[in-house]
Amino acid sequence: MARTPFIGLTGGIGAGKSEALRALERLGAATLSTDAVTHELLDTDEVRDLLVAELGPEVAPDGRIDRGAVAARVFGDDERRKWLEGVLWPRVGTRVAQFRETAEDLPAAIVEVPLLFESGMEAVFDKTIAVVADEDVRAGRAAARGHELVEARTARQLSQDEKAQKADYVVRNDGTVEELEIKLSELLAKLNEDGHR
Repeated sequence: MARTPFIGLTGGIGAGKSEALRALERLGAATLSTDAVTHELLDTDEVRDLLVAELGPEVAPDGRIDRGAVAARVFGDDERRKWLEGVLWPRVGTRVAQFRETAEDLPAAIVEVPLLFESGMEAVFDKTIAVVADEDVRAGRAAARGHELVEARTARQLSQDEKAQKADYVVRNDGTVEELEIKLSELLAKLNEDGHR
């Protein structure tokens, strides 16, 4: 039985990494978003109680974590940010490991990790993919979602060029979803070819 390639997917804000993840799922890959895992973790009683104890009851006004309130408390406070990462990242890592165990005999198992290189997680993957797009395209997409490409929001992230230099594969996403899917289909084929050498 061929081993399923285990791939880390990243990209800057507005580059289209979530779109790429959905396209890869349509192409038959098993997919996991660490952002989605983080959101699920924030909905657990265990993590809520830890956050309330550290950050105060205002972060869970109705018994549920208010992500905006958490961001306001940890944003710009390195100590608190590190504390929060210490709560979330090991739990996310456990979920990623469980996902890898269950993804067998597939074209690939792909995990979207926005801070892939920044968190040092690239070492757990067989290969990494960076999704990149022109700055104008990224800014337009981010604005359409209500994000600006704010310096503060991206300050902790490597630049798009740095992510591309560190990644094993780079996929440009300046065009349509269909064009992106064709590029990703070709990349999946290449990953499986390389894996069988």
